[in-house]
Amino acid sequence: MKYLLAFLIIAVFFVLFFPHHRWGLTRSVVAWAYSSEGLGEENQVDVFISGTEGYDTFRIPSLFVTPSGAVLAICEGRKESRSDTGNIDLVLKRSEDGGETWGPLQVIADDGDNVMGNPCPVLDRETGTIWMPITRNLGHDSEKEIKEGTSEGSRECWMMKSTDDGKTWSKPENITESTKAEDWTWYATGPGVGIQLESGRLLIPCDHAVDGTGMFRSHVIYSDNQGETWKLGGIPGDYTNECQAIQKRDGSILLNMRSYHGKNLRYTSVSQDGGETWTEPVMDEELIEPVCQASLIRYEGDGTKNRILFSNPADKKRIKMTVKLSYDEGESWPVAQLVYPGPSAYSCLAELPSGEVGLLYERGMKHPYEKITLARFPMDWLEE
Repeated sequence: MKYLLAFLIIAVFFVLFFPHHRWGLTRSVVAWAYSSEGLGEENQVDVFISGTEGYDTFRIPSLFVTPSGAVLAICEGRKESRSDTGNIDLVLKRSEDGGETWGPLQVIADDGDNVMGNPCPVLDRETGTIWMPITRNLGHDSEKEIKEGTSEGSRECWMMKSTDDGKTWSKPENITESTKAEDWTWYATGPGVGIQLESGRLLIPCDHAVDGTGMFRSHVIYSDNQGETWKLGGIPGDYTNECQAIQKRDGSILLNMRSYHGKNLRYTSVSQDGGETWTEPVMDEELIEPVCQASLIRYEGDGTKNRILFSNPADKKRIKMTVKLSYDEGESWPVAQLVYPGPSAYSCLAELPSGEVGLLYERGMKHPYEKITLARFPMDWLEE
């Protein structure tokens, strides 16, 4: 920090006394400060703070822009502890001004002492309906017990929807029968967001564990009738789980996956048939990870550039929340900017109505689960 202050003092001196260099130097100083220290706090707002509003911890963020341009921040509200099991509700806050201010907390899925989590919403562009797949399990069943098949219940896939721009939500319905294989134990939707293909197909990235094998894999579910029914799609390969997807310009789908191959690198797979079959996963040597969820979206902008955004803690530890940019459909990642240097974990990207990029992510000082924060920045900052 002392070096940054010294650099800024020198920069101010040059700006005051050498005005013909002012603009170029100012841009350089801002870019250097951001890349060294992360995005400024003036561009970030804490949306959910653990230990407030009746919840011990908030985790698993999803950021979603509705048809009207409202911004939804969705996450798990964990009542009693930071644990992945117990009394966990799905909660939401709404912003009508692009993420600057937020309305009150809404509980949109609550099953008593049980778990309702892993949000992964998707918009049907034709009907305007927002579909929200989530996962449910008994609050006293641990992930370990569920994976080993020793739990009382199992992990289930449920679906809810909003037809009024995310203001109210239907009662969740169990769709496990059509979306989960009989020998699967653990199951998770997303977390993050789903996508709608050019064909109209709604596609949700998911993952599961296989009973008695210790194996876990990514998979997808999809709907070809505007969300009325859902089917199980293809499975890319072994030792992957939480994942996110984009549709490439050639119509294929790119799936980017958390990996347990021991490389601390993300793995990817491609589908040419709408998610029904997948290529064998390969590692992306440019995308380092601490074995953690990540976000992947297409940034449309004015349509003049081909841009894919990716966010995750770019380290072998859960620190250094970073956004990366690809101009070639995820083949390479030549641009990267640090958003927050400290402890950080799960994240979700969105293109905001203003054209800015929004990043809803977990962060803290001692550990990543102290709060969920929205960072906002123009694409110019990322491409500096």
